[in-house]
Amino acid sequence: MTKNDSKTNSDLEKRYKPLVIALSIIIPLAVALLFGIKIEGYNFSFLPPIYATINGIVAILLVSAVIAIKNGNRLLHERLIKLAILGSVLFLVGYVIYHITSDTTYYGDINKDGILTDEERNKLGFSAVVYLFILFTHIILSVVIIPFVLFTYLRAWAGKFDRHKKLAKYTFPLWLYVAITGVVVYLLISPYYA
Repeated sequence: MTKNDSKTNSDLEKRYKPLVIALSIIIPLAVALLFGIKIEGYNFSFLPPIYATINGIVAILLVSAVIAIKNGNRLLHERLIKLAILGSVLFLVGYVIYHITSDTTYYGDINKDGILTDEERNKLGFSAVVYLFILFTHIILSVVIIPFVLFTYLRAWAGKFDRHKKLAKYTFPLWLYVAITGVVVYLLISPYYA
């Protein structure tokens, strides 16, 4: 790498840093605002198992990407990460479409009437605590992971592999947790879908 290439890569990172910061703020805000919208007349009830499966695929892609880079296969690593990012975007799109067109599903709503009664709540016991813990950590980390993924990717794109590697040590486990808990949340709540 020449001195000029290094300057170009540094410029690349500086140029896209504001975009990464903006996307890290805009994406969660847009999703939160979209949850205030309810569009009637569409049935996207088929989406939850699809976007849960996408989360599972993202988890497999992430583990495969780490294995690829540990084996020195940078090109395969890059391709797998790009697929994982695409999968996460597809998950988010499906998730938002489902939630703006469907009624809320409550964990433990045995009769599927959209109301969690005290009787239904009492039957849940400790499983409700486990479900809510997994759900809340999944939601919080799904917001936190956005800048981690984008900055990790940007550093690799800019050729700053030492900095990329340092950040990836945090990005990987957080992103993997979000992907796996997305599947777990679906499996736990799926018996209560109307």
